[in-house]
Amino acid sequence: MTELDPDAQRVLDLIRESGRPPYETLEPPVAREFYRKARGVLQPDPPEVAEVRELSISREQGALPLRLYRGLGTEAGAVLPALIFFHGGGWVIGDLDTHDVVCRKLANLAGVAVIAVDYRLAPEHKFPAAVDDCVQATEWIAAHAEALGVDRARLAVGGDSAGGNLAAVVALIARDRGAPRLRFQLLIYPATDLAMDQASHHQVTDGLPLTHATMTWFGDHYLRGPADQRDWRASPLRASDLGGLPPAYVLTVGFDPLRSEGEAYVEALRRAGVPTEHRHFERQMHGFITMGRIIAAAETAIEGAAAALRSALRSGGTG
Repeated sequence: MTELDPDAQRVLDLIRESGRPPYETLEPPVAREFYRKARGVLQPDPPEVAEVRELSISREQGALPLRLYRGLGTEAGAVLPALIFFHGGGWVIGDLDTHDVVCRKLANLAGVAVIAVDYRLAPEHKFPAAVDDCVQATEWIAAHAEALGVDRARLAVGGDSAGGNLAAVVALIARDRGAPRLRFQLLIYPATDLAMDQASHHQVTDGLPLTHATMTWFGDHYLRGPADQRDWRASPLRASDLGGLPPAYVLTVGFDPLRSEGEAYVEALRRAGVPTEHRHFERQMHGFITMGRIIAAAETAIEGAAAALRSALRSGGTG
């Protein structure tokens, strides 16, 4: 039987020693604060980038904050390809700051702009609020590409966990609407089926930061009711047609209740003719890319994702 990576085990030991209770035993505001505090312990220091710019979309539902990063070494004034990034956290926790280091590293390693989206969280804002925000942000970025210094012809979407779910859904909606024409989707241990009945949900049941019980807690807060589990905007694996989507890079890990649905999404994309690269870290656990201060493999994972992103966005474009 495969053993958990020793670095990941050290994180589990730190969580146990800290006395942090499982997220599913907490109220969302308390869970958010625990998650924010953990990032300072688990993430490396934020690397320098060429530029960080705070942005905001004004709208009736309230401002939608964004954060734009330009990779170190990119020329000032150059029109850059861009990754639109949606953070993880089960649609309930997480924000621009919890994924700041990941966004900076992707911008630097891929030589692109990364625009992170601070979408509305559940349970205050139930499904499909997060989907609506991410679609609106993607369309707004494409419409304002010139002012942002990014190339609307070289846009990608991506994210981890719940953010990977949202990126997959945005790619589907953009395909159906015919715009913006996305070049790539970067899906890091994505949630793809909120029915949560795939094999790994029955295998990863305790002792890890994300278990089936935690996912159930997230899903109960995010969805309006059981019927939403069958909506492809919540469960992209249930979309009737995955054809015509942009090429995908999908990362999965062995110790993860979402492993099986991530693998199933890879196979579904390939059956639909979508070029899909699958990278699997058998000895890692869900969430490890934001634990790079302790888990060395986080850097390897981000480097691989950035290389795929850079390759996909390297050529073409009109600015």
